[in-house]
Amino acid sequence: MKSKGTIATRNTRQKDAIRAAFVETDRPLSPDEVLSYAKRNVEDLSIATVYRNLKTLAEEGWLVQVQLPGETARYEISGKAHHHHFLCNDCKKVYELNGCSPIKTKLPRGFRTEGHEFLLRGLCAACVPRHA
Repeated sequence: MKSKGTIATRNTRQKDAIRAAFVETDRPLSPDEVLSYAKRNVEDLSIATVYRNLKTLAEEGWLVQVQLPGETARYEISGKAHHHHFLCNDCKKVYELNGCSPIKTKLPRGFRTEGHEFLLRGLCAACVPRHA
């Protein structure tokens, strides 16, 4: 019997297909992208099931939500080192950038940094040829 406050960790073929989508792509995915990749393994998967499993996987700590300005939420596997993201303006895929921005900003006198966000936008390698 499950006690109050615990999260059910039942594995299903739907959840396994969703996990596989993240492992295979190794990048942040939107719910629609998750559905597209996971349907390769579970054809009858629905977007409602994807949302339900994304929520569960985030509650379990396997996924974290990635919020980008003006974009729908995406998810990525948790536990990764600090990093930033690249958003392709054409295909709208998001990619992880290793490390931190090399940009150095001088703060006004008396200010203290407590965190930062950095997002690059442009064209991914797959989209560049279409714009050449």
